[in-house]
Amino acid sequence: MQLTRFTDFGLRVLMYLCTPAPDQREQAVTVAEIAERFEVSRHHLNKVVQFLAQQGWVVTTRGKGGGLALAQPPSHYRLGQLIRTLEGDLPLIDCAEPPCALHRRCGLKPLLDEGLDAFFAALDAHTLADTHTAKTQQVLVKLQRLSRPSV
Repeated sequence: MQLTRFTDFGLRVLMYLCTPAPDQREQAVTVAEIAERFEVSRHHLNKVVQFLAQQGWVVTTRGKGGGLALAQPPSHYRLGQLIRTLEGDLPLIDCAEPPCALHRRCGLKPLLDEGLDAFFAALDAHTLADTHTAKTQQVLVKLQRLSRPSV
C-alpha cells in the first residue's frame, strides 16, 4: 500500500506539532512555517490543515500570533485511525471500476481486505506519540529552530 501525498503531509503536520520548540510559547506554529520546513506547497498544506481541523485533530487560531496546535496529547491519536481517515477508508482495489469479470467470485479481494485490516490493526496498536523516537525529535526540534529567532 502506498499512502497518498495528502496523508503523508497530514502525518508530517501532526508529527511536527508533537514536538514543541523550547520557545513555542512565544510564537505559534504556522502553515507557512511547516510548508517551508518540509519544502511542500503551502496551498496544498492549507487544505491538509483544514481537513485536520475539521476532524478535530488540530486547533487553529487566526490572526496575528495565530497558528496551529494539536487538539489532544499525541498519545490520543491512533496511527491506524489517522491513516484510515486521511486515506478516506477506501479499499485497496475497486472491483467495480473498471468492471471485473471476477467480481463477487474472486479469491483475491478477500485476501487483500484481510491484509488491509491487519495493516490498520498493527498501526492502531501505536499512537502518534510512538513516532517520536529520540532521533525524530532531534530532527523536528532542529527544523523548528530554523524558523524561530534565538531567545
